[in-house]
Parts: sequence; C-alpha cells; structure tokens
Amino acid sequence: MSEKPIHFASDVHLGAVPAETERAFVRWLRHTADCASELILNGDLFDFWFEYGSVIPGGHTRTLGALADLVDGGLPVTLMGGNHDWWGGKFLTDDIGLSFQPNPVVRDLAGLKTLIAHGDGLGRSDLPYRILKAGLRSRGARWLFRWIHPDFGTALASRISQTTARLTGPAKAEQTRSKVLFEWAVEKLAAEKDLDLIVLGHSHIPLIHQTGPGRFYVNLGDWLSHRSYLVLREGEPPCLETWET
Repeated sequence: MSEKPIHFASDVHLGAVPAETERAFVRWLRHTADCASELILNGDLFDFWFEYGSVIPGGHTRTLGALADLVDGGLPVTLMGGNHDWWGGKFLTDDIGLSFQPNPVVRDLAGLKTLIAHGDGLGRSDLPYRILKAGLRSRGARWLFRWIHPDFGTALASRISQTTARLTGPAKAEQTRSKVLFEWAVEKLAAEKDLDLIVLGHSHIPLIHQTGPGRFYVNLGDWLSHRSYLVLREGEPPCLETWET
C-alpha cells in the first residue's frame, strides 16, 4: 500500500490546444512526479498520433520530455489508447518508457477493482462508429496509412478531428455523449457486482457518480476546458480536482 495517490487524466489533445495548455499540463506532470505513486493517461493525450516507422509526429517536446523524466524517476506511467491516439507506437514504449494499453483494462487500484477505458464506442447508438473503428484499427488500414506522407496524413487527421471547435466549451454532442457513457457505466456497475470503479474519458465533461457504498463512476473530463484530473487514494472516495497553475 502506497501513501501516495494515483493520478488520472485524459483528453489533453496535444497538437490542438494552445501552447499554454501544454505548459500547464507539463507543470501538472511535474506535480504528479512529486506526489503520486502512478499516472494513468486515459486516452487522447494527443489529438493525433501515428508513427511512420522512423518518423514520429512533430511537436509535444515538453510533454514527451516530462513523461520520460517521470518514468526515469521510477513513476509508472500508463497511456490508454483513445480514439485519437490508439495507434501508439514503439517510440512511446521504448524511447519514452510508457506502458501502452490499446484496449480497456481491469486493475486493482487503491483497493478498488477498476475498469479503465477511454470510452469511445461504448454505449447505445454507437454502432456506426464501432464499425468505422474496427476498420480504421485493422492491420490493413494501418499499413495503407503508412504510405501517406506524414504531413498530409497529419493534416487530414486534424481536419477530421475538429477538436479546436471544442475549445469554447462542451457542445451538444458532448453532452449527449456524456449521458450515454453515464448510462453505460451505471448499467455495467449494476451488472458486475465485483466492479468498484469505472473510469472513462471521451465525453470531455468531468463527472463523479456514486452508485452505492464504495462504488463509483468517474469521467475524467478534459484539458481543453476543464484541466481536470482524478486523485485516487486508498481508503478515500475518488476526487476530481482542477489544475489552476
């Protein structure tokens, strides 16, 4: 048992957010290095990430350096694959030292059996996306994308993502997504009595909901509008906090 908490964050969308957001996130990473026992980044750390063999996306230098420092200092760092950065890559795992998880995982954390998933493709009325997701993540699609020039591929991904439109605050689509994920998580906790905690991202709207004694659903929110993160400490309920420095 560690006296230090576990920190979670998601949906930073580096590459689409202002430079000051990334600097604030790096300051938070340094804070995490000092006071946490583990860091879990629950998807969409990057607005787009794809490694072309010997070529990696440009930018993000401050964040990647800070993450490498965390790992070198002995802090375990896990990156969950989100819908914007599911493709991961050896640079993140071998050079930076992250543990990359492309799919949802269940772990015992701070005394709670915890399901961690980014959240894309979960819930009702998302069948078309699930079909698209299976295609985009197939071995063939990844092979074909590698033949696109990195500049063109990055520009195409940026155009499709439309993340910058969210910088003004949650859109109606995000409110709908938040409701869908909330319903899915509550039903999942009701169906699987051994689960204590579900942690999702993707909706960009921070939320904590207690379904019963010691059982919680948490959505981590984002760093576009909220700069929210989760502090999970053994013997205490999950706590969402806001980074303001």
